[in-house]
Amino acid sequence: MRRALVIVLLLCAVLCTARSESKAKSAKSTARAFPVTTSSAQARELFEKGMVDYENLYLDRCTQEWRDAVAADPNFALAHAWIAFNSSNPAEVAKERERAKALESTVTPGEKLMIDWIVNVQENNFVVGIAAMNDMLAMYPNDKRLLYVAGNWLMGEQEDELAGKMMERALKIDKNYPAALNDLAYAHARVGDFPPALAAMDRYIKLLPHEPNPQDSYAEILRMSGNFEGALKHYRAALKIYPSFHSSQVGLADTYALMGDETRARAEYEKAIQQDENEASRIGYALQSAMTWVRENKLEEADKAFQAVAEKSHAEGLGLLEARAHRLMAMYQEQDVAALNHLESAEEALEHRENISQSDREEERSRILRLRVARALHGGNKKEADHNLHQLQTMAKGSRSTVIQQSYHAAEGAMLVAQEKFSEAIANLQEDNNDPYSLELLSRAYQEAGSRDDVHTVQSKLRAINTPTMEQVLVVIPARAKQPEN
Repeated sequence: MRRALVIVLLLCAVLCTARSESKAKSAKSTARAFPVTTSSAQARELFEKGMVDYENLYLDRCTQEWRDAVAADPNFALAHAWIAFNSSNPAEVAKERERAKALESTVTPGEKLMIDWIVNVQENNFVVGIAAMNDMLAMYPNDKRLLYVAGNWLMGEQEDELAGKMMERALKIDKNYPAALNDLAYAHARVGDFPPALAAMDRYIKLLPHEPNPQDSYAEILRMSGNFEGALKHYRAALKIYPSFHSSQVGLADTYALMGDETRARAEYEKAIQQDENEASRIGYALQSAMTWVRENKLEEADKAFQAVAEKSHAEGLGLLEARAHRLMAMYQEQDVAALNHLESAEEALEHRENISQSDREEERSRILRLRVARALHGGNKKEADHNLHQLQTMAKGSRSTVIQQSYHAAEGAMLVAQEKFSEAIANLQEDNNDPYSLELLSRAYQEAGSRDDVHTVQSKLRAINTPTMEQVLVVIPARAKQPEN
């Protein structure tokens, strides 16, 4: 199923060329810039400013600029769509998505395709949304920004290889396009290929020496490579350029957490919480801070911190974050009953908020079901494991979301390992081979299958993960403490 998604997505890399060649008569349309339909010059200027700020990762600022654009022109369909694309407020996302849909008959075919892409992927209609994205790129194959925004979305969907190809194409159009260099570096770093990632970062910083995000990105990639001191240096450099660049303040905290200085990490998270006015972001930082108690194995303190976040999320109407808080609590619970209670609370949080987008709801539900399978297997309840795995399989059949596909393959792989069907397990776990839990199971499956070289490769990859996640706490750190398999 996931390969079907990859095949669909691969069209992104070829459709632009194929269609431009087969439709030579449309050369004029492929040469012009992507259109922006608005009746207001002020709204147009604000929209463009927002897009530039989006490229430079001023994510709150660009959303406000698009809000200002629709205030100047309430019928500005594309601006409504981009608010829906980028806002962290689920009620606003739902309202702006519907407004964009209602206005799409007033815009050009290219803009309609962009709106159809944004709307459909949020509504979990991935095949329709990706097809619209492909058609948009084919219509404007020489628009570097379209390649960037599409590739940037693909990175969010964990399709790093495809995203990297998008960025390479954008850089063929403009070799000094900063946004594409940034994402190209991440595409390399996420697969552990750090030399070209850092080379791209060097170019990115030289192009934008007075912007904070190049320093911020450099810091994160250094942290991914295990160079924590270098990461701290570049995060501080970003904050020196722009003291309110919240990503770098959180980056400091995440880095201290990975270094094991949890007290300092909590202090840095608190600074981020106090500085950021975006409530969803503040709650996200509090989730990261709560995780530091798990790193210290102070689980009662962790419970208190996560419960406070869940209650705050509930009060603010942020059901997705409430669900995430309970899911994270479930992950470190020592007793299966306690974990399952939190997973039930997570599911309830998803259901009692109508403003969560369908794609966000289904992807989070897939993560919950994956954990249900794991807990059922841990408790020896095969019937319950089968039941939850069947639900995941049904979801996977009906969606081309990478997250849902990976959740299903991870759960199926875990089931097959439990059944000692190691060859079949390997095929499934390879589809989720960036997740620490799946890597741990994949290592075991290779060991049982006698593939010692593969065992070494997987264990090396697992131990090298430096991302501030619960999986890193619960799987990677213990793996580092174990004697490597020979």
